[in-house]
Amino acid sequence: MTDKTASPNPKDLIGVKKVPTLSVIPTAALVHMGRAMENGADKYGPFNWRQHPVQSGIYVDAAMRHLMAWVDGEENAEDSGVHHLGHAMACFAIILDAMEADKLIDQRVPGPAPAMLERYKK
Repeated sequence: MTDKTASPNPKDLIGVKKVPTLSVIPTAALVHMGRAMENGADKYGPFNWRQHPVQSGIYVDAAMRHLMAWVDGEENAEDSGVHHLGHAMACFAIILDAMEADKLIDQRVPGPAPAMLERYKK
């Protein structure tokens, strides 16, 4: 990547101060997530979680099912034909968006995982 602060262009000088991370998202990931989001929009309505609060556990469970299916060798969800990792990404995107929209029912219960991961790292 080039040094974005080196330009004297006024737009560049303002733009460099804005969220830069959008240009580093892999486009393949966006396409797969978009397909999963479209599948969900067809089933449940687009952005339905912005109208009604959603439970975090529902989306964590769904993401974990998709991740487990992918880890065990299945590429695409049987019902949608969409890549399992796209579905998992969509679940996490909905959780994040619902959090930002104050529509997430946060069902997390603090546990030992963060401390354990720190303790057992190599």
